[in-house]
Amino acid sequence: MNLSLNKLLAKGVPDQSQVDAFIADSVFPLIDGTDVTFVYRGPAEAVYLHCWISGLDTAQPFQAIAGTDLWVTTIDLPKGSRIEYKFELSTHGNRKLILDPLNKVLAHDPFGANSVCQGAGYQRPAWTQHDQDARPGNFENHRVESSAFNQTREIKVYVPARFRQNRRYPLLIVHDGIDYLQFADLKIVLDNLTHQLEIPPVIAVMIQSPDRLKEYAGDDRHARFLSQDLLDFMSQHYPLIDTPEARCIMGASFGGVAALHAAWQNPNRFGSLLLQSGSFAFSDIGRHQRGPMFDPVVRFMNAFRENPGRPVDRIFMSCGMYESLIYENRSLVPQLQASGIEVRFEEARDAHNWENWRDRLRIGLSWLLPGPAWMVYE
Repeated sequence: MNLSLNKLLAKGVPDQSQVDAFIADSVFPLIDGTDVTFVYRGPAEAVYLHCWISGLDTAQPFQAIAGTDLWVTTIDLPKGSRIEYKFELSTHGNRKLILDPLNKVLAHDPFGANSVCQGAGYQRPAWTQHDQDARPGNFENHRVESSAFNQTREIKVYVPARFRQNRRYPLLIVHDGIDYLQFADLKIVLDNLTHQLEIPPVIAVMIQSPDRLKEYAGDDRHARFLSQDLLDFMSQHYPLIDTPEARCIMGASFGGVAALHAAWQNPNRFGSLLLQSGSFAFSDIGRHQRGPMFDPVVRFMNAFRENPGRPVDRIFMSCGMYESLIYENRSLVPQLQASGIEVRFEEARDAHNWENWRDRLRIGLSWLLPGPAWMVYE
């Protein structure tokens, strides 16, 4: 148990004023090296900790502190970790998930918000936060006629600061681009990395599928949309460098599958991939264990593993050590390297979430699209 909590309980059952003072003087959760103690204060029949971490119990019970309205539980969390969590309360036979009332640090995703535990040694990178000295890029909205889907698709295009029509720019294609902007601060990251000369000024196109679990799961229509409809539109409307080396596709989770599949279907069309926590499910023998939603992914990945070819020259991959997909991501690295692809793989003490992916963007983007600062110092 945490030292400050032990001190509170050392002289027996604390009174209300002592508990109030403890709550007011503490930062929650309580971090003591690798010991992390979560505290809930309030009436309940039972309290559970829900962490989305592969390898931990789905729900870990709290212990009630006799004579108080405090509930506590402690986990061992390696230094440098960042995890997202909720509390589950059981009252009057009902159960509900809530944010940690004592912790104001939150992370958001398309499904809502989670409380965040920043373990010992973790700090949010400065380059993910607004820099008033970084000149901001702008957005332009377009509609692309897609022959692959036989419909019109909306896109949002990031144009860098100091954009000039007489210059040529690399192209970054971002799966789930609106989510990357909203939940991973992608615009701030692009502005900052450009300002710091870690990446060159780039044009980034944000795409958002209306049916991502189908279209991102190895769908040939999506591969044609990227390689034909989208590239043709972008080439007609923006001054792009017209070489595969200057085209990068990125995506997370199913978006990583879609990026790899599009490049595999169109070798020599793209130069690099940025793949984050890719849902690269496959089956060596028998059936996979991830449910029918992954069936098309497995069909693609089995075919890719059988004949990977060399879809691009360079791939940056990242994955959280606390997510179940770490096995598939690790296993893919040597196979890509055996195909002659230059691969850089980064693991993080985090799970399957947008802020994990945000925190890896600097190293991924600057390695695939190095700016003047890297040209000088590497």
